[in-house]
Amino acid sequence: MKTLVFIPSYNCEKQITRVLKQFNSEVLNYIDEIILVNNRSTDKTEKNAIDYARSHKELPIKILRNNDNYGLGGSHKVAFKYALKNKFDYIIVLHGDDQGNIKDILKVLKSEKYKEYDCCLGARFHKQSRIEGYSTFRTFGNKVYNSLFSLVVRYKVKDLGSGLNMYSTRMLKNKFYMRFPNDLTFNYCMILASNYYKHRVCFFPISWREEDQISNVKMINQAFKVLGMLGKYILYKGKFIKSNINNDKNHHDYTYKIVYEREDVYDK
Repeated sequence: MKTLVFIPSYNCEKQITRVLKQFNSEVLNYIDEIILVNNRSTDKTEKNAIDYARSHKELPIKILRNNDNYGLGGSHKVAFKYALKNKFDYIIVLHGDDQGNIKDILKVLKSEKYKEYDCCLGARFHKQSRIEGYSTFRTFGNKVYNSLFSLVVRYKVKDLGSGLNMYSTRMLKNKFYMRFPNDLTFNYCMILASNYYKHRVCFFPISWREEDQISNVKMINQAFKVLGMLGKYILYKGKFIKSNINNDKNHHDYTYKIVYEREDVYDK
């Protein structure tokens, strides 16, 4: 098994070093490479990541800088493209803002539970999860949307998009996700697509905290946008999933520059 960890990062200079510190020897036993994708941060995210990588040669890490701001969804497209090109079997997504913890996926890896599914998704609202600093209002709102999506996809959705997920590259090969939005609703589309394409999905408990992170979620606008997407899926299903949902008019090709790589890590 060949496993890649993808860390999407945007303006998280205070958190990125803490995220990289999570990769101890136990975690590194289960992964082959890490790519940190800097989505044109305007702070010291990239510098701090490079400084840490240079002083911790045990990390099999490359740091990529997107050639444009592609959004969170666009950074996923960069990483999925990289994983497929380099023949990885699995890709783990860990957000660079230090809300999630890579150690929470160790149980999935050790038990080899991931082999039974196309994707294993971290769930903040799993009964065994631990959440710190998350408001009651936001928790309630997320649970309402989880329930709405559960009714549509006909299985219990425990999170629509946390910062710790694992995908088999088998499910990514037809590149259905390239038509999805580049913003934060990318993960919602992934849930709907998994229902349409009959992907096997499981949710696992995670620890989640909000401390010094800056949220990029515009709650009201996103809430209406997600409702609209859900309604279109109910009405049109395949037509919706296979249409160009991405409203980015720049037509990116999702290119990047490698700004740091460990000497013994090469493009395959």
